[in-house]
Amino acid sequence: MAAITMRLPVARKAVGPSAPRGGEKHLVAPGDTITTDTGYMRGHGTYVDEEKLIASVAGAVERVNKLVCVKALKTRYNGEVGDIVVGRITEVQQKRWKVETNSRLDSVLLLSSMNLPGGELRRRSAEDELAMRDYLQEADLISAEVQSVFSDGALSLHTRSLKYGKLGQGVLVQVSPSFVKRQKTHFHDLPCGASVILGNNGFIWIYPTPEQKDEEAGGFTTSLEPVPLSDREVISRLRNCIVALVTQKLMLFDTSILYCYEASLPHQIKDILKPEVMEEIVLETRQRLLDLEGNF
Repeated sequence: MAAITMRLPVARKAVGPSAPRGGEKHLVAPGDTITTDTGYMRGHGTYVDEEKLIASVAGAVERVNKLVCVKALKTRYNGEVGDIVVGRITEVQQKRWKVETNSRLDSVLLLSSMNLPGGELRRRSAEDELAMRDYLQEADLISAEVQSVFSDGALSLHTRSLKYGKLGQGVLVQVSPSFVKRQKTHFHDLPCGASVILGNNGFIWIYPTPEQKDEEAGGFTTSLEPVPLSDREVISRLRNCIVALVTQKLMLFDTSILYCYEASLPHQIKDILKPEVMEEIVLETRQRLLDLEGNF
């Protein structure tokens, strides 16, 4: 006989108020009146009708001096210069690669905007153009930085630093860009034995922490050695923790992921995605984050 899993409802634990510092956010739905004051300027996600400023998307109202805009809660990635992104090569073109970065348009990585293997600094020649598929080919994953934004909203990327480049063995998790918290660094080596790249575009890369970083490779050599079972289990647990945090609408950054990982340790990896387990570990994570905020 096949085993049947039965799950019974349990009483929810009380959790402290989770309002952000600085008060509640002003949330609006399409058609809601934001303000009737004519002194405000109209920003993204708003329009003016009968001298009233009205929201055109569902989201949080943001004010910068007299400019009012609505930041949508669920949207495609709108890139800004300096953002860290994880992307997938979709096409090899003349002197450039097209990259899928979860934005409205494909991003562009120019041949001149990347390090050559070995970190050579020289002009790109016809031989380099012919060897483009040796560097990056379709379906390869890369980490990069947004160098500029074109007038149509497409992004120009660069991988000139040795911390960017082709990604090797790991797991890709795709979430909404609004869940990734902006920080000074988006490359994190977690103490549990794995590392994460939190792309501002909602693509999150989890991979085993390398024992030694190869500085001379120019970001192009990828290790194809078998990943030990212990590392694979850590990566799988982190992946399920990130899915749990996003399902319970909690922001993703290094501390929240680590707290969620620690809260999930009493449970098996496959059980983390059960609704009641997910709720339990995210409640504990949220409470620890609130305690941490209270200590500052």
